Amino acid sequence: MSKYPSGGATPASIVDCLRSVAVNSPRERASFAKGRCVRGAYIPSDEAKEITKSRSFTGPSRVLARFSIDESPAVGEGDKLMLLGFSFRLGDEHHLSNVVAQSAPVHFARTLDQMLTLLKTRVPGPHGKPDMEAIKAFSAANPETLNQANYVAAHPVPMSFAGTTYWGVHAFRATNSGGETRFIKFKVTPVGGDIRLTEHEAKARSGDFLHDDLKDRIAVGDVRFSVMTLLDRPGDPTLDVTIRWPDEDRREAVRLGTIVITGLEPNEACDATLFDPASLAEGIDHPPDEIFAARSAAYAISLARRR
Repeated sequence: MSKYPSGGATPASIVDCLRSVAVNSPRERASFAKGRCVRGAYIPSDEAKEITKSRSFTGPSRVLARFSIDESPAVGEGDKLMLLGFSFRLGDEHHLSNVVAQSAPVHFARTLDQMLTLLKTRVPGPHGKPDMEAIKAFSAANPETLNQANYVAAHPVPMSFAGTTYWGVHAFRATNSGGETRFIKFKVTPVGGDIRLTEHEAKARSGDFLHDDLKDRIAVGDVRFSVMTLLDRPGDPTLDVTIRWPDEDRREAVRLGTIVITGLEPNEACDATLFDPASLAEGIDHPPDEIFAARSAAYAISLARRR
C-alpha cells in the first residue's frame, strides 16, 4: 500500500508542478532555486541533552548551510511575499542531521493532494498568467492554504539572511538520554535580532541585495544563529503544518546550540548534495505529518533531474 494519498499526488508530481509554476530551468531546484552556500560551525548548549540525545545537536561539528529565496508565485505574488529558506547540516559522517527551515512558521498546504491542487491553480496559462478566478475559488474553499502568505504579508521584508528568524514547520519527536520523548519544533533565531526593511526601502534595493548583504557581513565577521526548540503542550497539533501551536511565540523554548557562519562556499558544494530532512541522527525522529513524508523523495527527485 502506498504511503502517499490516493488523490494522485506523489513527490514526482509535486516536483513537476513546482517547476511548471516557477518556470525554472532543468538545472535549478524546483523551489528556493536562488541560494548562497556557506560554511561554519555548531556549538552545542549545556541544555541540549535535556531535549535530545542526538549527537548532531549535543556535540560540536562543522556546518554546511544554504540560504535561499523562493521567488515562485506558488504561494503569493510580489516582493512582499518573498519567502526565505535556511537549510543546514550538523554532525559527523556517522551522526548527520539536516534541518530545513523557512521564514514563515507554517507550510502552504496541509496534505499532498491539497498541495498539488493548489500548485495546479498557479500554473501559468497560454498568456503567461495563472487563472485568478480559479485561485480565488480554491483559496475560498481551502482558507488554511493562505496562512503562510498572510503571515509573510503581515511582516516587513527581511533586510538580511543574517537577520531573519527561520522555522521548521514540522513537529519532530525528540528523545533525550533519559528516554523521555516529546514533540518539538525548530526555531532558528539571529543572535542580533531580526532586521526588516520598510516597503519604501525594499523597493529601492536590487534583486540580489540579500546575497550581497550576506557576502558583506561574512567579509567583516561571523554570522550567528541560536538553534531553539519550542516544546509541546498537551493537545498541540502535530499533523497539520498549516497552523501554529497555540501561543507559540510566548511558550517555553530551549536553546540547543549556536550556528556560527564563518565563510562562503562555492554554490556547487550545496548544489551537488542533498539537504535531506529525513536524515536525522538518533534522538530526533521524523514528524508524523503527510507533507514531511514526501519531502525526502521529492528532494531526491529534484536533485536527480538537475543532474
